[in-house]
Amino acid sequence: MAKVPSLAVRGTEGLCLFQGPPVNKFDDAFGSDASPNCRVMRYSADGSLFTWCNGNCVYVVRTDTFETVFELEFAKTAGLLFSPKNTCLVTWEPFQVVQGQSPTPNFHIYDLESGQCLRSHKQRQQSENWEPQWTEDESICAQISTGEVAFFQNNDFSKPVQRLQLKGISNCKISPGPVPPKVAVYAPGVKGAPSFVRLFKYPNFSGPGSALANKSFYKADRAHILWNKQATAVLVICIADVDQTGASYYGEQTLHYLSINGEGTNVSLSKKGPIYSTDWSPIANEFCVVFGFMPAKSTLFNNKCEPIFDFGTGPKNVVYYNPFGDIICFAGFGNLRGLMEFWDRKKLIKIGTATASDATNFAWSPDGYHFATSTCAPRLREGNGFKVWHYSGTLLYDHPLKDRHELWDLQWQPFAEGTFKPKTLIAAASANAQHNKPEAYRPPHAKDRAPKDIHADSYEAPSMVKPNQPTAAEQALSKSAQKNKRKRDAKAKAKTVDLSQSSRSQEQRDALAIATHILSPEAPPQVGVNQDLDKRVKALRKKLKAIEKLKEQQASGKTLETNQLEKLTTEDAILEELGQLEIS
Repeated sequence: MAKVPSLAVRGTEGLCLFQGPPVNKFDDAFGSDASPNCRVMRYSADGSLFTWCNGNCVYVVRTDTFETVFELEFAKTAGLLFSPKNTCLVTWEPFQVVQGQSPTPNFHIYDLESGQCLRSHKQRQQSENWEPQWTEDESICAQISTGEVAFFQNNDFSKPVQRLQLKGISNCKISPGPVPPKVAVYAPGVKGAPSFVRLFKYPNFSGPGSALANKSFYKADRAHILWNKQATAVLVICIADVDQTGASYYGEQTLHYLSINGEGTNVSLSKKGPIYSTDWSPIANEFCVVFGFMPAKSTLFNNKCEPIFDFGTGPKNVVYYNPFGDIICFAGFGNLRGLMEFWDRKKLIKIGTATASDATNFAWSPDGYHFATSTCAPRLREGNGFKVWHYSGTLLYDHPLKDRHELWDLQWQPFAEGTFKPKTLIAAASANAQHNKPEAYRPPHAKDRAPKDIHADSYEAPSMVKPNQPTAAEQALSKSAQKNKRKRDAKAKAKTVDLSQSSRSQEQRDALAIATHILSPEAPPQVGVNQDLDKRVKALRKKLKAIEKLKEQQASGKTLETNQLEKLTTEDAILEELGQLEIS
């Protein structure tokens, strides 16, 4: 019998399970938990176990028989997590301080088979990193705390076997895949020092050369770290809460790429504005980014951070690969109207469109070809409910909540990799059809005039991107002819810039000349100056720049080599020689 993924639905009406396509009905075998205080729910990684807290107890059941296998009387549990092989259950309750009493531990790890509590401690906040991180075989477990990441082995939490200690660590992500894992850590900058992300390979965390890669940057209050499935690289989204230029209310974001072979670079985006969403392909070393002021742009990049394909612009702010990596969904939720586009990754053609008005959440089904959208509280408290769709844009099921009930969460049941198989994609007939919008109101005196789209210049059509590729006309030329053509184009561009200066007034040109003179790092060489002396001055200045870079690296925590430390000691001598040369 074919597997049917279930949807766990949690809200003010309680908790219930919905059987997905092709069944599309609520599961009578599970029934429901009618408690209006279901704070949290969670599936295990393989979908064989399901747990929730209904305000009285924490329950763990098997998803095939719904037999209860574990139960805890933790009424206020707000966080739940299974270990990858379902050996452990993690619970978290809000931290409480009662006057006259010492605080009790609110974080616990239980062995599901024996019921024994393996670890308990106090954790005040349910931050992004409250969850312990296991490797897939559960041989290593990592947990972040103040200034360090503690590593435990074989679920023995009595004492850490390794520690990664760096001042100010605020984020840590373990790579997927086999052991030994790679570890990515982020620490924000303090007192003018830059923030940084470093990659390590367990258990090599100390000593010179221990970091596989290191990337420092400014303008980062927070950072999100995303490993690719191959565990060869990470994407780091750096977020500054305040945009100093005032261009964006949402702050300022930058995207960085780091590889375990030491390579690190900024991902260049072709449109200014926020970075809304990023997603790695589950089957290839490529990623998609949605960015830029509305209408936002979406681009596919390869592992060299080169753009491969532009999906055009539109009202979108999220991107999702399906589990097989053969469909990419772009959508606009939140304050956008809920338009969704589905693209065939291999052919790079649009195969489906749909609109989920007021949707706040999106999730692919494990079968890879169906998905669910939902309108959840507290983002929206009116019109809550969920819908199940096919990637072609066909609506299969709609379940609105009545009597102003609220929907809080919706989760698909996971399945082991290989349970579902890829299928041949078929483009819907309406995928590329133009959607007719209701005609805007036009006053009587303008009815005879042709309508004008004032936003027409803001939208871009999808296009293939081939970086550094010559055009068809250039390909017909020889290499030397292509080189001469590029030189002529550069000269013409420079001439155009010079001509544009004539449009300025005389006062503007005078002010620009004064500013250029003041900000110029070097005065123009005079006739008769000794050329050898000039070369020596330039060489000394170059050495000073290199020393400044080494100082920055040292300040960011990087361990310098012996020859680099010796170079730092020569700074005073270089400054003295440079001063004498400039006097002469």
